[in-house]
Amino acid sequence: MSSGAMSPENREEALAALRATQDHDRELDILIVGGGVVGAGAALDAVTRGLDVGIVEARDWSSGTSSRSSKLIHGGLRYLEMLDFALVREALQERGLLLQRIAPHLVRPVPFLYPLTKRFVERPYVGAGVALYDALSVASGHGRGVPFHKHLSRHGTLRAAPSLKKDAFVGSIRYYDAQVDDARLVVNLVRTAAEYGAHAANRLKVINFLREGERVVGARVRNQEDGTEFDIRAKQVVNATGVWTDETQAMVTERGQLKVRASKGIHLVVPRDRFQSTVGLILRTEKSVLFVIPWGRHWIIGTTDTSWDLDKAHPAASSKDIDYLLEHVNQVLSRPLTREDVEGVYAGLRPLLAGENDDTAKLSREHVVAHPVPGLVVVAGGKYTTYRVMARDAVDEAARALDERVPPSCTEIVPLLGASGFKAKWNKRSRMADRAGIHVARVEHLLNRYGSMTDEVLDIITGSPELAEPLPGADDYLQAEIVYATTHEGARHIDDVLTRRTRISIEAWDRGVSAAPVVAALMAPLLNWSGEQEAREVKHYLARVEAERLSQEQPDDITADSARMGVDDIVPLS
Repeated sequence: MSSGAMSPENREEALAALRATQDHDRELDILIVGGGVVGAGAALDAVTRGLDVGIVEARDWSSGTSSRSSKLIHGGLRYLEMLDFALVREALQERGLLLQRIAPHLVRPVPFLYPLTKRFVERPYVGAGVALYDALSVASGHGRGVPFHKHLSRHGTLRAAPSLKKDAFVGSIRYYDAQVDDARLVVNLVRTAAEYGAHAANRLKVINFLREGERVVGARVRNQEDGTEFDIRAKQVVNATGVWTDETQAMVTERGQLKVRASKGIHLVVPRDRFQSTVGLILRTEKSVLFVIPWGRHWIIGTTDTSWDLDKAHPAASSKDIDYLLEHVNQVLSRPLTREDVEGVYAGLRPLLAGENDDTAKLSREHVVAHPVPGLVVVAGGKYTTYRVMARDAVDEAARALDERVPPSCTEIVPLLGASGFKAKWNKRSRMADRAGIHVARVEHLLNRYGSMTDEVLDIITGSPELAEPLPGADDYLQAEIVYATTHEGARHIDDVLTRRTRISIEAWDRGVSAAPVVAALMAPLLNWSGEQEAREVKHYLARVEAERLSQEQPDDITADSARMGVDDIVPLS
C-alpha cells in the first residue's frame, strides 16, 4: 500500500485510533468535524504543526458544497467593484500557491473572455479593473502562475470564440484564472493529512458533543456503515460543517451563534462541441455573474444565486433554474443551446454569513472564526479559493486554547500528494504510456487527476491488464481508477465513485447508469460486499439518477426538492 492511501483497512485503523480516546488517559489535540475543503484543510494544517488530529465526515469526503462548486480557483474579479482589495489580493495569493506549489497537478490556468458591449465607456473601466487584478496577483508574491490580460477587438474576439453572436459585443478582454476538480482536491487534502498522521474517517456522523460543564471535550459519533456509536475525546473541536453550521452549533449552544445562510447555485454541463471557443466566458446578468468554463470535453455553465432553506444534503435544480442559465448564455451564442444539449446538472449550496440583508448575492463571502464556548471553535463563510487561510485561522484559534506552545501554520509550503515530481512525470508521459501499453492521451488524463501518483494506477493495470478498459458510457475513465478510488481514496459506495472520485454523474449522457453495474462489480470484492449489497448499490444509484432527473423537470424549488427527496443516502445492510 502506498503512502497516504485511504483503504478500507486504513479506515478501520483510523476508527480504532479515534475509539481509543474514550479512555480518559488519551485524547486528541484537535477533532475536526466536517470533511469539506475547509475541514480537510484544517486537518492538514493542524497535523503539520505536530498536533494529534482526527477528522470525521458524516457522508463522503466533499459530498456537500465542496464537490458542487464552479470548480474555479479565482481572486473574485467582481469583488474589485466592491473595492474589497484585501479579499482579492488574499485569494490571488492562494491561487498562485495552488498553481505553483500546493497542487499543480489539480489546479491549472484557464482563459476567459470578458465581452464588452459599450463602445467607449466600458473598455477603459473594465480594462483598468483587470489590470489591477493582474497587478494584485503579482503583488501577492505568487502571480507568475497565469499570463497577463490582453485586449481583443471584435475580430480578435470572434477568432477566439467563433460561436459568439457578432452583434453581441464590440470587443473583449481576455484574462486568466484557474480551475480545479474540487472533489479531488479535498480527497487529496485528506490523504495528505493522513500521510502526516491524521486519523481520517468518512461516514462517521457527529450526533452530539461531549460536555464537562460548559466545556466541549469531544463528540459522540455514529458509524454510518454499521450503526455503532462511540465517543471521541479531544482538547479542542473545530466545527467546519459549512451550510450545516447552525445545526451542529445548536447541539452545544444558542449563545453567540454564527448564522449561515444557504444560497443555491446550479450548473449545467454541455458537450464541448456544442459551440466553438478556445476560451471561457464571463457574462454579467442582472443578479450575478455567469461563467462558461472549459471542462475537458465539456463546458460548465453557471451559476444561479438563490436562497435555499430546503434539504441541504441534496439540493435540487428546478426547471426554472435550468431555463434561467440557458436563457442568459443564449443571449451571446449564435446557435442557442436547448435542454437536449444538457448532459449533466448539479446544484450546490454556498455557506454565506447572514447579515441584515436578505439578498444572497450581497451576503458576505468573507469567513469568520468564533469560539462560542470553551473547547469549540467554529469556522464559517469564505470561498473555496481561500480554504487554506480559513483552515489556518481556525487552527490558530484552537491552538491558542491548548496548553503547549503550537508552531505556526506551514501549509503554504506543504505540497499535496501527487504534486511533487508532477512536472517530471508529465515530461516522461510518452514513456509511461509505452510501458503501460495505453495511449499517451490516457496517461495525460491520469496525470491531471493523480499527478505523480499516476504510477500507482498504472501498477494496477500492469497487475490486471483488463482494467485498462474504459467504463461503459464514460470513455474518459478506466476501470483501474475505480479500483484505485476504493483502495486508495476512501470510496465506500458507487455514488462516491461516480459522483466525486470521477465526474461521470455529470459528464456522461446517461449520468453513469450503464457504468454503475461495472463499478459495483469492481468495488464488491474490495469492500467484501455480498451479492445482495452489490445489487442494492446499483439499484440505489439508478434511483438517485431518476430522482435527480425528475427534480429537474419540476417548476420550482419546492416541487424539485420533493422529487429529489424520494431517494436518501444508501445505508449498508446490517
